[in-house]
Amino acid sequence: MRGRTARAMAALLDGVDFTDGSVGGRHGAVPVRRYRPAGPAAGTLVWLHGGAFSGGGLDQCESHAVGAALVRHGIEVVAVDYRRVPRWNPWRDPGPGRLPGVRFPVPLDDVVDAFGAVAREQGPVMLGGASAGACLAAAAGLRLHAEEKPSPAGLVLAYGTFHATLPPVPETVRDRLRGRHGLVQFRPDTVRRMNHNYAGSAEAMALPFAFPGGHRLPPMPPTLMVDADRDTLRASGEAFARELVDSGTRVDRHVVRGSTHGFLDRPHGPHFVTGTALMGSWIAEAEKGGGEAGQRG
Repeated sequence: MRGRTARAMAALLDGVDFTDGSVGGRHGAVPVRRYRPAGPAAGTLVWLHGGAFSGGGLDQCESHAVGAALVRHGIEVVAVDYRRVPRWNPWRDPGPGRLPGVRFPVPLDDVVDAFGAVAREQGPVMLGGASAGACLAAAAGLRLHAEEKPSPAGLVLAYGTFHATLPPVPETVRDRLRGRHGLVQFRPDTVRRMNHNYAGSAEAMALPFAFPGGHRLPPMPPTLMVDADRDTLRASGEAFARELVDSGTRVDRHVVRGSTHGFLDRPHGPHFVTGTALMGSWIAEAEKGGGEAGQRG
């Protein structure tokens, strides 16, 4: 970690109380990192980093910086280091049959188990994540509902991938990707390979607990969606927001103007500040039962 990122992290962590530990899970211990505000917490969030289901960790800015930023908004955060699938080749399709190693549903099991452990300790808590972590959070909320277990008090989903294959990118999003902004993006084939690598097989990709987008949803907990502006995955975010609204779920959706995918992994940038401020205020208001929910651009 160098330069502006290191300086931003140092400022965020100054005076922040956090501890590493673990919770029990069906596949073994699941590492967690807890961030506690100095005063009474305005809410509690179980948080999941991204990384294409195969990368990231508790020291990743998308985990560590987000936890430190939200605790400054009075939010208690429990960051979860779920088991990750093997690295993948974005240019080559996976082979036939079931892929070996850790695959779906193991990372999801870790999330469900970690959330359950925190909820048993603290009562109603929220669940959220970024990118692949947003998919896991949404899928965990869906599975907890199906299994009639305590569900999150709310979902916080940042620039997630929710569908097994990328939905068509709306022209409004394409317009935001002209020029240099379109050079590094999630292409449909890249998304499909990433998701196949996580699911472990083509058949598993079709399961709603793997990718909840594109399936009929029950009413889910109140949901905040914070999408990146110049990001092809915004197509999945927009489609999933519509599916949630159609299910009767209260959705508050924001697109952070000018941002690109992964802005919560860049704590030195203005979009990180905007995104974490939105998350912190929404969690606090939702805990108080205030605020109106609806789609916003």
